[in-house]
Amino acid sequence: MFLFPAIHGAIAAEYWLASPLLNSDPMKVADTVELEPRAQAQRLEIPAGILGLEHIKEYELIANPAEEPFMWLQSAGVPDVAFLLISPFLVMPEYRPDISDNDSESLGLRGAQDAQVFNIVTVRGASAATVNLKGPIILNRHTNTARQVVLNNAADYSVRHPIVIP
Repeated sequence: MFLFPAIHGAIAAEYWLASPLLNSDPMKVADTVELEPRAQAQRLEIPAGILGLEHIKEYELIANPAEEPFMWLQSAGVPDVAFLLISPFLVMPEYRPDISDNDSESLGLRGAQDAQVFNIVTVRGASAATVNLKGPIILNRHTNTARQVVLNNAADYSVRHPIVIP
């Protein structure tokens, strides 16, 4: 079991307020996520799937510089299933996810430096969004294998932590 160190930063844009791709369902987008010329897609394997969508195992992590600090996790086989992601450390700098030894071992993590942490954002209307801090997606940055985990210290966090735009 290990804790991830905090990475400090600030939310850079109000992108989530104006995006035409977003709607009230965090698992669906209006259409597939269109890749901009500068966007990058990274193929990920999520062997256990995402909670509620365990049958979908392959995703693409899509990063578009114009949408930073947000990213998309889009199903490779079901293009209308996608999740909006953000680094939790941008939302809550003191976030310390404690993942189990079993989760660490299943991902082949030897330490925090091997992992990247993302959390799912839910847009709630035109001017509010929350982030699930209890169930982050942990990515082994060397193998591109990820897993949604329930933290050992999940009681310390909310599934609806508000995102505040400064």
